[in-house]
Amino acid sequence: MQATPVPKRIAMWSGPRNISTAMMRAWENRADTVVVDEPFYASYLDRTGLDHPGREQVLASQPRDYRQVVKQLQQLSPPGHSIVYQKQMTHHIAADMDLDWLGGMTHGFLLRQPRKMLASLLRVLPDASLDDTGLPQQLRLYRSVCQLSESAPPVVDSDELLRDPKTMLTRLCAALGVGFDEAMLHWPAGPRASDGVWAPHWYASVERSTGFAAPVETHPEIPSDKHAVLDACEKIYSELSEHRIRP
Repeated sequence: MQATPVPKRIAMWSGPRNISTAMMRAWENRADTVVVDEPFYASYLDRTGLDHPGREQVLASQPRDYRQVVKQLQQLSPPGHSIVYQKQMTHHIAADMDLDWLGGMTHGFLLRQPRKMLASLLRVLPDASLDDTGLPQQLRLYRSVCQLSESAPPVVDSDELLRDPKTMLTRLCAALGVGFDEAMLHWPAGPRASDGVWAPHWYASVERSTGFAAPVETHPEIPSDKHAVLDACEKIYSELSEHRIRP
């Protein structure tokens, strides 16, 4: 009996208030790809006790033990698909999690300009801390992947991708070791069976989308009591963006 070929397992790491769900849509629109939506969300809610919309449904839909999640991700090999794409949220990863499993995956990192990201985050989480941005966790994950891999993982700035999706996705795919597919540029509107159970609370905008929208060029104001958070975000962003794929 012929064994099922091992797929390329791509983990795309993003903080909140980015284009991570649209990016998941792009990858799912490829015929060769299956997607996994925020697999550590239940583990995150269980650990933090946060009362997010649909909390109980999320907790019931996924393992709460992150080690079980890792095992599932390592074993997932859907027949007929050569890529498993994981939409991963950096703030779901706790400081005490063992990250050795990262060595068995291919990784990418999705950034957003800190001022835009923080302004958007503060609208839904007015008391947001630096950890809530996911940037410290993203830097830790990036450094861990660099230590476990032979080469540095690709980093993408979301505004740069939105300005020229085809060029940036082509370069991202090349960096991840897969071919670009034109199907990534447009997708049907509506929900997906692969969406997490939290989709009704968070995915209204992406469900209306059929492709990547041009970025909004703004310079939003940040409250003075959050300037220290912004400064810390910009420092981490600057370090990570040095490694980004250029337009």
